[in-house]
Amino acid sequence: MYLAPLNYDRYFKKVFSEERIAQRFLEDFLGVTITSFERLPEKHQVTDDAAIVEFDFRCKMDGRYTIVDMQQWYKPDIIQRFYLYHALNSGLQLESLPKKRLVTSQLTKRARKVRDYKALAPVLTLIWLANDALRFKENCVAYSMTPELVMEFLRNRRLWHNPEVKELLSERERVLKVASNPAKSLDFLAQNRLVFMLQRNIVKKLYGEKYERWFRFAEKSRNRENVAEDFDEFREDEIFSEIMRRLNKSSLTEEDYEYIESEDEMWEEVNRWERGYYEDGIREGRIEGIEEGREEGREEGREEGREEGREEGREALVETISRILAVRFKVEIDHFEKKLKRLSLDSLKALSEVALTVDTLSEFEVVLSSKI
Repeated sequence: MYLAPLNYDRYFKKVFSEERIAQRFLEDFLGVTITSFERLPEKHQVTDDAAIVEFDFRCKMDGRYTIVDMQQWYKPDIIQRFYLYHALNSGLQLESLPKKRLVTSQLTKRARKVRDYKALAPVLTLIWLANDALRFKENCVAYSMTPELVMEFLRNRRLWHNPEVKELLSERERVLKVASNPAKSLDFLAQNRLVFMLQRNIVKKLYGEKYERWFRFAEKSRNRENVAEDFDEFREDEIFSEIMRRLNKSSLTEEDYEYIESEDEMWEEVNRWERGYYEDGIREGRIEGIEEGREEGREEGREEGREEGREEGREALVETISRILAVRFKVEIDHFEKKLKRLSLDSLKALSEVALTVDTLSEFEVVLSSKI
């Protein structure tokens, strides 16, 4: 291995801690020149009781608050989690919103200070998915808030199959008028974007975009057998030279190698389980499809089969969670077995995500106790 994998959280943060690198990535991806750039703290406690929320990278650029987060592998709740990050990117601005005076009585001219929400800046949340393409074929998919009328217009089958073009154009003008309404800064809503960058798709077919080389570089570094020659095309670039310096094996410690090894081992086991679970699901679905429509007496047998499948799924999840904890926190593989076996399939699915993402074993124990 010549370079450590950029897609691994530790090395992504190590690289993006250099502001020049982060700014260049954002410029290449967004196709802009950034004139003002300020890195912001990544760790926040948003409520008195909440655990600390930590972004991989957060900054303010040209008046827009931006998060870049690396997601290496498939996880079942990434959409909800990153929507929460997206919302927090706005909410955290409460710390710095200026105040203004609001007159509460015209008669006495009494006033009180309130936050000036007009100063709220738009946010951009970029999610770098290394392995999951979310069933998309596009390189990047962006979401922003638009009037529901837009989606109703796009999904109106009757309208789109109507040979009368005038009606279609008339409806388009009506929708555009609603979507373009700037009253009271309504256009602010569409300026907030949540973007999924799909590395797996980007590296398959290159179109000459500037941002593509970042994902190509990351993909090359994922190969445990990568060698110096793999990165020759990047050496003349000052920014990529600095990235290679930060990821070079000469800068890695013994603990780094242990981290890479444990991450590889853990994710291989998770992938193996997910592949088996997925294949079993397809197989079960085919069998149920064949059996569909047969006599009602078979329903009981099908239900028993489903229950067996659920039980096998629970056993597989207990084993997977146990292995993840053993690799990450060096506990005996059966340390939590009795407690895990008491949980439902849904609870185990949720705990598998917790086992992968918590920073300490005690955090996992707290969540486990809440589910028993």
